[in-house]
Amino acid sequence: MTQTFFAGFALGLSLILAIGAQNAFVLRQGLRRMHVLPVVLVCALSDALLIAAGVAGFGALAEAVPGLEFWMRIFGAAFLLWYGARTLLSAWRGGATLEAASGSQSLRAAVLTCLALTWLNPHVYLDTVVLLGAISAQYEARVVFAIGAMSASFVFFFSLGYGARALAPVFARPRAWQVLDLLIGLTMWAIAAKLLVM
Repeated sequence: MTQTFFAGFALGLSLILAIGAQNAFVLRQGLRRMHVLPVVLVCALSDALLIAAGVAGFGALAEAVPGLEFWMRIFGAAFLLWYGARTLLSAWRGGATLEAASGSQSLRAAVLTCLALTWLNPHVYLDTVVLLGAISAQYEARVVFAIGAMSASFVFFFSLGYGARALAPVFARPRAWQVLDLLIGLTMWAIAAKLLVM
């Protein structure tokens, strides 16, 4: 049972470690110290729901519904292009990003952005629903495997959101925010381009 838990934990962690749109958003919220708890909870709970669906056998839906994966990629790419453009504009303006850090973003806007970055990302479905769901079938204690993968999501997102505060002194400078926004915007566009050429 312990071995199954850690197998799920290790696989879950390896799938979310790469910097993507969702992780970049959580990092940015953590640096700004804005709505960190709701944002990390949305990410971790969304992952938990998707992992549960995958382990329960929902992964077969993507194969059963023709065109579902295609439209998920199109909507995901469109959202990432829009969000990337917005972030690149903040990088270009410079000071506007620092003003935003003082608390102008509403909780509703933060949660809706986080939900969109999570649920409109086709890679999330491929990783959590399809891949984790398929691998969990190898284990007799599939629920324990799922709990391990879910635990990895909670550990990762809480560490990223609250650990970002350690970088706060670096981001006291306007140039650091511009570089971060530039990297986030380019990451969003790179992921969108990858989705469109798949």
